[in-house]
Formats: sequence, structure tokens, C-alpha cells
Amino acid sequence: MKVSAYSQSDRQEIEALFTRTFSDSEGEFEGKRIGHLVHELMNGTETDDMFGFIATEQGRIVGCIFFTRLSFSAHVKAFMLSPVAVDPGHQRIGVGQKLINLGIQHLREQGVGLIFTYGNPNFYSKVGFEHVPQEVAKAPFKLTHPEGWLGQSLDGGSLELPLGQAYCVEAFNDPQYW
Repeated sequence: MKVSAYSQSDRQEIEALFTRTFSDSEGEFEGKRIGHLVHELMNGTETDDMFGFIATEQGRIVGCIFFTRLSFSAHVKAFMLSPVAVDPGHQRIGVGQKLINLGIQHLREQGVGLIFTYGNPNFYSKVGFEHVPQEVAKAPFKLTHPEGWLGQSLDGGSLELPLGQAYCVEAFNDPQYW
């Protein structure tokens, strides 16, 4: 399996991967919703505000993750990991973790200090994320599952300092995703 940055030519295959993966696990409505989100991310987010990584096997994309810029009132360089999709036939063999570790290394090299995600604490704790209270870093919208607001420092800094309100890229600027 090969992991690398995604390219513009991968857009349709990536959108199909997210739609298929989320349809399989969460139902067709959710699959279409996340497929649309990924379409909006790839087509409407500034290049400096987003990084995407793919896993390929035999020339086929089997996993993909995105990191998008988060802004706070405090002066920090932060990104959010979301969404993540791994083809159902390639889950539970470390594809997601490889992609996340590649992304984290890339962000560290870019001087990013903090990363956040909104997801399953059991999965994301395996790659260094821990719960972040709203008093420390307030998510862009009210969270359906506050225990899923997670973060980690990439530069040895603290996640204890109040960062204030987070602001996300336009594609995520919708309460339905939170």
C-alpha cells in the first residue's frame, strides 16, 4: 500500500470513496451528505487551508483523509482532521492510522502547532488525540457529542491554555456536521 498527498485528478474517486464508505456504515443519506461535504472541501477550499492524503492499492484509492485550517482568537497555527474514509474492505488493518500519521508528520513540517478532530475517542486516541474541553477550545458549532472534540499538540505546546472560539473553513461552516 502506498500513502501520498492527493492530487486534483483524484477528486472524483475520492468523492466516490467517501460516499460509498459512509453509505455502507451510516446509510445512504449520510453517504451522500459526506460525499457532498468532500466535494465542497476539494472544490471550495483554498490550497493553503487544506491538506489531503490518500492510500492506494493496485492503483485504486482505498483511504483518504483531509486536514483543514482552524482559526482561533488566540494566535496559533491549527488544523482539523476531518473527514476520514477507509474502504470497508480495507478497514481494521491500519490504513487510517498510516494516513493520519503521514498527515501529522506533514503538518509538523509545515509548522502547525495544534490539530483537532471531532470523532470517536477510542479510535483517535490511538494516534495521540485526547479530549479537549470547550473551555479550552470551543468547537465551531454546538457539538452533538462533546466527548468527541479531540486535539493534540504537534510542537510540545499545551492544550490547556484557553484558545477561544474555533472558526472552520466554509465547507464545514454548517451545524449539520457538528
